[in-house]
Amino acid sequence: MDSEEPRKVAVAIEEFGLSYVVLTSVDRDDLPDGGADHFARTIREIKARDTGILVEALIPDFRGDLEAVRTVVDAGPDVLDHNLETVRRLQPLARDPRAGYDQSLSVLRAAKTMRSGLFTKSSIMLGLGETREEVLRAMADLRENGVDILTLGQYLRPSAWHLPVSEYVAPETFDEYREAGEAMGFVYVAAGPLVRSSYRAGEFFVENVIRERAASRGG
Repeated sequence: MDSEEPRKVAVAIEEFGLSYVVLTSVDRDDLPDGGADHFARTIREIKARDTGILVEALIPDFRGDLEAVRTVVDAGPDVLDHNLETVRRLQPLARDPRAGYDQSLSVLRAAKTMRSGLFTKSSIMLGLGETREEVLRAMADLRENGVDILTLGQYLRPSAWHLPVSEYVAPETFDEYREAGEAMGFVYVAAGPLVRSSYRAGEFFVENVIRERAASRGG
């Protein structure tokens, strides 16, 4: 672990003149806090240089450790992102056995209650063999747990060691899910074959929403 990384990242962001950044990491289950403090220090370094930069933290589930989640939230990210990945039935096939559907929902639900005004975000990848009903149920579960922003994209097999693609979902089906998500009350839904959790068009929309809300509060 590079103790200077938070400062280096903040300096690089400042030099590039970025207005919206997404921070993420590999899972660090080898660390007692799963890397939560490293996330927090990086967020604080960025905000210390320019409070106008919006920060999205895409975090692991920290093995369900909600104090680790609080460490990140207390650092002041504008968006807290944790990906559900897939529907409940397919979790054991698609995710590390230490993760889980309900554990991910608990992380998102807890984060939402930890700081007023925090946006929460999640992502579902399609094409693993899920049914329409399962996708809609997962979307509803996310919304019921306070998630504001949702992305849905096509699963693509990274290597022969990973799960095969079960289906290439039609663009029209993604459109249907987007409309369903909007009807559920998500602030923003990005859905399409090439959509990923860090989706530039989505970030642009969310950035505008956050800045407009801050302006309306006089902040």
